[in-house]
Amino acid sequence: MASTRKTAYITGAASGIGLAVARSLSTRGYTIALGDLNLAAAQKALATLDNPDSIAVEVDVSSWESQLKAFETVISKLGRLDVVIVNAGVGERVFVPNDGGKGTGFVKPDLTVMNVDLNGFVYTTSLAIQQMRRQEAQGGWRGKIVGTASVCGFYCVPTLPIYTAAKHGAVGFVRSYGKYLPEEQISLNAVCPHVLRTGISTSAFYDSLESQRLLVPMTGVVKAFEHFIDSEDSGECMEIGPGNVLEIRKAPEVVNADSKQLNELLYHRGRPLHLAKET
Repeated sequence: MASTRKTAYITGAASGIGLAVARSLSTRGYTIALGDLNLAAAQKALATLDNPDSIAVEVDVSSWESQLKAFETVISKLGRLDVVIVNAGVGERVFVPNDGGKGTGFVKPDLTVMNVDLNGFVYTTSLAIQQMRRQEAQGGWRGKIVGTASVCGFYCVPTLPIYTAAKHGAVGFVRSYGKYLPEEQISLNAVCPHVLRTGISTSAFYDSLESQRLLVPMTGVVKAFEHFIDSEDSGECMEIGPGNVLEIRKAPEVVNADSKQLNELLYHRGRPLHLAKET
């Protein structure tokens, strides 16, 4: 697309956080690709943007093949991606049935949550990084990536084990690789909200939290995404609490000089894995 407008690709864009961020970017003049498992819903959401150059694509983020197909379509239509919002996700589900110890045999765990919330997160980010490496820098950046994580990436919820593991993985991925990517003029950050009203849980649960003033307003979440799109930050995770309290949560400090030295050695040990190969 021969256009000077900035562009963005958003997964999980048919509703909730994804749609709210899409609306924000649309008002700022972005051309947007809305990716969602529910194509009809994404197309319906697209119609609300009043943004004729934007598109909707179907994507199952748990599938590399689906992600690749959707991403190639997006690139063919938009030509460049200034921003990628890695938002698609699902909530906790039963991963191992509890038969009260009366069953026989063994059941394979259901890792759908891990496949969507962590593998899908890394798939989308990996596609974005590869595309952005091929782009010329504008304003000092080849592109910016912002993911949706969760406070479950900071805290441990005993009854949400797979979701908590996936979000810890996403936070760890951002805090680590996000500190390297600016060397390639790419940023990677994550927004980590408390609970807000989306399609992941039930209306009764949200109503209960709202009555206790524990729901996070969507405005605060959108503000966090806007911060990372507009800032020079990378490798950071921002917690958004009730009352639109936004705070960047730094990674844990090393405990002593030995830990600091080890981390520096590990950085240099791993760095060659990410450098461009000479041709």
